[in-house]
Amino acid sequence: MIEELFYIEKTAYRVSFIHNLDARVKILGMFAVIIAMVAVPYSPLVFSVGILFLGFIGLLWALSGLPWPVYAKRLGMVLPFGLFIIIFQIFFTNRYYSVFHVIADLPFGIHIYAESVEFAVILFLKCVVCVSAIILLSSTTKLHDMLEGAGRMGLPAEFALTFGMMIRYLFVFGYIYRKINESLITRCFDPFNPALSYRYRMKQIGYTVGTIFVRSYEQGERVYTSMLCRGYGKDSHIFVAKKPLRPAEWSFLAFCLLFVIVVPVAVWLNAGGLF
Repeated sequence: MIEELFYIEKTAYRVSFIHNLDARVKILGMFAVIIAMVAVPYSPLVFSVGILFLGFIGLLWALSGLPWPVYAKRLGMVLPFGLFIIIFQIFFTNRYYSVFHVIADLPFGIHIYAESVEFAVILFLKCVVCVSAIILLSSTTKLHDMLEGAGRMGLPAEFALTFGMMIRYLFVFGYIYRKINESLITRCFDPFNPALSYRYRMKQIGYTVGTIFVRSYEQGERVYTSMLCRGYGKDSHIFVAKKPLRPAEWSFLAFCLLFVIVVPVAVWLNAGGLF
């Protein structure tokens, strides 16, 4: 899992129309999709809006030229964190429905409600759309470009510096992990080897995790000392040069925002103006 950290930006270095867009355009466009999807009230109309938004994101993904397995893999890595909470919704009532119908009775007085199942599916669709927008943004935008784009949009210099350091130290942590893992492999240690006692394997894994954090901390201290020697202080910040958007980027941003606004309104009007 940590080894994937070194390849997290591999797809962002490709060349396509979507990759070449300014980071601000992609940040605003994808966050507009997320805000619009979250803002749509919990009702069956979410299905129409969600499918159209997914189609839009799929079109942008196709324009980026990225392989679909990359999207499926990243979506599969993120969804389980929210899927557990979504599944539990089918056992509880919620404030979005006034009447609930039991479709299954389980032991210990637990019931599954039809309205709660519908609510869980709607919540799942909202989650998929929002996560897909983030995957598209992260897969086509370099982390440094994303940081600069946020800075140009008014992100405070303190936050930009903090996020920049966080990105840097993520890779430091991954580098330390790789060195320790290579040392364990050299010594023929396999944590999944059943020939070794379970207690011994857990003890070695505990030592390894502790060593990773200690070495990462020591490396961080060395880097911080080097930064101080080079003039780092409380008034330091990341320099972000001004960069005007091109006409094509303005047009694409306008299209994205227009699409995000028109789709929910059109679905709402088509349903009779009632959510």
